[in-house]
Amino acid sequence: MQLTLYTNPLSRGRIARWMLEEVGQPYEVENLAFGATMKAAAYTAVNPMGKVPALAHGDVVITETPAIIAYLADAFPAAGLAPPPSDTLRGAYYRWLFFAAGPLETAVLNRNLGVTVSAAQTAMAGYGSVDLVMDVTEAAITKHPFILGATFSAADVYLGSQIGFGLQFGWIEKRAAFVAYWDRLKDRPALLRAAALDDALAAT
Repeated sequence: MQLTLYTNPLSRGRIARWMLEEVGQPYEVENLAFGATMKAAAYTAVNPMGKVPALAHGDVVITETPAIIAYLADAFPAAGLAPPPSDTLRGAYYRWLFFAAGPLETAVLNRNLGVTVSAAQTAMAGYGSVDLVMDVTEAAITKHPFILGATFSAADVYLGSQIGFGLQFGWIEKRAAFVAYWDRLKDRPALLRAAALDDALAAT
């Protein structure tokens, strides 16, 4: 079945592209401009939110970047990017993939948008506080080379992207553990290929 990535090189589509390169399967790219193109009927038929990325795998359409990552890991198990359902690491895989997509990304985004969560509101916020999220993240990536241990997984694609982008744009503080974790990921051949392709696309 054909894989088609709907993306823009200045979007979270870069994360999906990295995952596609890790999977190693051929895919096509539909580059969509922000604004009218993404909101046009031709694309909202794919993703009613009018946002990228989205992935089509034959007749199956997946939106939301962590869902795309999880789908690809399961659709192409030979790539070894997710523990099989019977593996005891499967729970930790889900935990950290969706921790990165939920508490971590939300905490960083809210802080960058100037959204302040008071001490009284931390119980209502899914992430509690930014400091708590950063401390939990730091502790998790300090224990092992990768989030599941010695082996790289799809969870590192999303978590690593959040930390890498955060360090690049100053969205998260440059704690030594964050820098060291990103250093273990940033030269992966799949990531370098994906970045080069997206940079070339952005230049056009």
